Formats: sequence, structure tokens, C-alpha cells
Amino acid sequence: MSNSYSLLSVKGLSKSYQGVQAVRGVSFDVERGELLAMIGPNGAGKSTCFNMLNGQIRPNAGQVRIDGIDTTGVSPQKIFRLGVGRTFQIAQTYLSMTVIENVQLALQSDRAGTYGLSAFFGTLSRPWRDEAMALLELIGLGNQADRLCSELPYGDVKRLELAIALAGNPKLLLMDEPAAGMSGRERVALMELTARIVRERHIGVLFTEHDMDIVFEHASRLIVLNRGEIIAAGKPAEVREDPQVQAVYLGSGSLYAQAEEH
Repeated sequence: MSNSYSLLSVKGLSKSYQGVQAVRGVSFDVERGELLAMIGPNGAGKSTCFNMLNGQIRPNAGQVRIDGIDTTGVSPQKIFRLGVGRTFQIAQTYLSMTVIENVQLALQSDRAGTYGLSAFFGTLSRPWRDEAMALLELIGLGNQADRLCSELPYGDVKRLELAIALAGNPKLLLMDEPAAGMSGRERVALMELTARIVRERHIGVLFTEHDMDIVFEHASRLIVLNRGEIIAAGKPAEVREDPQVQAVYLGSGSLYAQAEEH
């Protein structure tokens, strides 16, 4: 597909539930090599928007295009096949398997076109081990490869989830609160790693995050949702000074108390 297309293009995306508008007319693009942050207070519509992009929810209106291909309402499996990886607010891993087995499973699912543990039974020893180890080395877990996932600190589980998402060699990553549940130091390390992967692999990342330190330090651009609509978009410094954004965040002070530390 020609690089003249935006990696992700969202136009007029809308979703309502029983007359309540969760997302209304949302439009934005994500380019290759870009970290775009989607922020907003609880209930702003971020999760609904993410789930429409990933195919888990069908929009009432609007269009989603990935590398020029219309993926509106397409299943998550087909979207995954187009080169889209996803991480979740609560890490999705198999805790009873080893660290490297989790990544091997993801690699086999990608290459064989199958999903779930059934794809892996009977083949736990060698398949794709070298590729899995390379991904673990990339995210700093090479020395934990044969440890049970259930024994990992939560910060390492979140890093493992990133390796699993990268197993499909994605061109676009959707990361839903990637730093949720992590310590301050772990959050910084994870986002620094993500930013490096974006640069080295020239992929695009759309992420949601409540930690404004993370957002203002690492995002290339921001879009701000409130009550299902985009109220501001632009570079971090521009968004920080936007009057509507200030009004949304003024009550908690979360936008400024953290941003002023930089």
C-alpha cells in the first residue's frame, strides 16, 4: 500500500448506546513514526473509540482506514492481519506459561493464522524460540525467558505484553493505558522503550494514558476527548495552553501539577 496514505485515518467516528452518545464525530490521523496520545477524563469515550478502531465495537457512523484499507466494523482478527498490535489496560498474558512460551505462542498465532492455546499444544519446545528470544532481549526480559509468567513483577508483565504485541511485526500499535499499575520508574522505562521502538521500526502508536508526565514527555501529538468529542489537538505545548483543556482538567489539577515538573 502506498505511503501516501496515513497509517491510521479516522473520520467522523460515532457510537451511541440507548440514545447516549459515547463518541461523536471523532476524526484524526496517526502517521508512521509517531506517538499520538489520546487523553481525557474518565467517561470521555477513549475506551469506546479504541474498541471501534480495533474492531471490538461496530461504530454507528464514520470510517476507519488502516494504510488506506477500510476496516470499519472489520473483526479484530482481520485487523490484526493488517499489521495492528494491541496492548490492554490489564495485561493479557498466559500466567501458567513461561515468559518465552507466551511470545512463542504469539509468533505461532501470527505465522500459522491460528489463535489461542490450541495453536500451541504439542509444540512447546523449539518453534520460533530464536525470534521469541530476540523480542525478549529487545524489551529487556531475555534473562527471564524460562521463568513462569505468574512469577513476574507486574511491570515486567506489561513489558512482556509489549513483546507479544510486537510478535506480529505490527505497523500500528494501539496501547490502552500501557503504564497502568506500574511504578513511576517502570512507567518511564516502558515509554522510553516504546518511543525507541517507534523510531527504530518506524511504526505508529496510538495510546491512552492518565499520567500526564508520560504524555507530555513522550507524545508527538495529543488529542483530547471530552464527552465523546475532540476538544483539542496538537503538539503537547499547544494542548497544554488550550482554554477548553484547562477547563476540563482544572478540577483535578492533574494536567498542570504534573506538567509543571518538566
